[in-house]
Amino acid sequence: MSKTVNTEKNPEFRKKIRLSTVEELVMTVLWHQTRELYGLEISDVIEKAAGDNAVSFGSLYPALRRLEEKGFLVSRWGDETKERGGARRRYYKVTADGIEAVQRIQDIRDQLANLIFVTA
Repeated sequence: MSKTVNTEKNPEFRKKIRLSTVEELVMTVLWHQTRELYGLEISDVIEKAAGDNAVSFGSLYPALRRLEEKGFLVSRWGDETKERGGARRRYYKVTADGIEAVQRIQDIRDQLANLIFVTA
């Protein structure tokens, strides 16, 4: 059971949903997934969609940390495997608050698109 946060009456949540472009891309990717993804998978999905505008690892991992600090993502460490020389992957998934944030951002974008279309 997830609680709904009314962003109109919760200014702290409104501040939290101010996302960078990279954060919004990451949230959109994870929002549409049925399973957890690790960083390289997230980057690959963004690259397929954005082409040359792909996200660098230098901006991806800090964005993942910020989103986790905001409570929009949770992560877990995967198992060590011989194929990766014992290295583990960190898997991410979106939380209920993260879903609400990305839906709110999408609503804002839709409202802007409608406003622009009506005034153009």
